[in-house]
Amino acid sequence: MSGHVFHPGHAELHGITVVLETAGDAVFIGRYHEENEAGVLLHDVAEYRPSADGPTRDDFVKKTLRFGVRAQHRHLLVPKADVRKVSRLAEWG
Repeated sequence: MSGHVFHPGHAELHGITVVLETAGDAVFIGRYHEENEAGVLLHDVAEYRPSADGPTRDDFVKKTLRFGVRAQHRHLLVPKADVRKVSRLAEWG
């Protein structure tokens, strides 16, 4: 339901699993908590960084969409200057 906020007083994405794309090569998938002057705070976060023998970014996101988030970080604050785009994981399906 568009515009529905699960926890009143929080952003629309609060509690939603999102894909956070950075200005660099890193991608983070986790539950959106908030954005403030410091950056975007995510919970239960999987991290992707490209490697020569690893999956592509899109493969990583699609695998996470299919099997769930394999959290590597309990909490992660991504600095505001590093955030390029935040989208719902479900939109990648």
